[in-house]
Amino acid sequence: MRSADDLTTKARIRDAAIVAFGEQGFAVGVRAIATAAGVSPGLVIHHFGSKDGLKGECDDWVREVIRKAKLEYIEHPSPNGLLQSLSEIEDFAPYMAYLMRSFQSGGSLMKSFFDNMVEDVEQYLVAGIAAGTLRAPSDVKATAKYVATTNGGGMMLFLQLYAAEQDGPVDFRKALREYADRMMMPALELYTNGMLTDSMALDTLTNRSPDS
Repeated sequence: MRSADDLTTKARIRDAAIVAFGEQGFAVGVRAIATAAGVSPGLVIHHFGSKDGLKGECDDWVREVIRKAKLEYIEHPSPNGLLQSLSEIEDFAPYMAYLMRSFQSGGSLMKSFFDNMVEDVEQYLVAGIAAGTLRAPSDVKATAKYVATTNGGGMMLFLQLYAAEQDGPVDFRKALREYADRMMMPALELYTNGMLTDSMALDTLTNRSPDS
């Protein structure tokens, strides 16, 4: 059985790895992660088995942190909750950097992370519908995939453009703050009020015959 100290050390290694992967990419070695965490490389392997094992636990933790924060707001929205989330947005910088590296890596890693995002968004939708904070779409799964694609893709494009404007390494805390300042209001207007003034386009696609 692990002691409390072991659990604290394991969490410290995991958090250091998330930062290292986000800043340097997934090619960063166990030794560099161990140095950042203030432990020996052997202790990293002791807790995680391998670098892949560590990476898997980082994936799970990043997903859980984001999932928990989103579910909390969707199920219990409030003005204070929204303002607090905005005031703390910089705290999510290591996780956003990690996500960007995951999508930049491409291949099976990117697909796996995206599939997990879609599953999580579906959970948000179901929870919001049950709580009465979201309208029920006609197809929850299709909507989840659309939201994951547009939100994830939009965030990644913003971060890529932001990175292109910087002379040195990206400060993800500043990038996230700027993202919120630029994108939050138009996004909320669009989600709350909609954009189209009539339902012609939706009615056309909804009512078209399979052979049309």
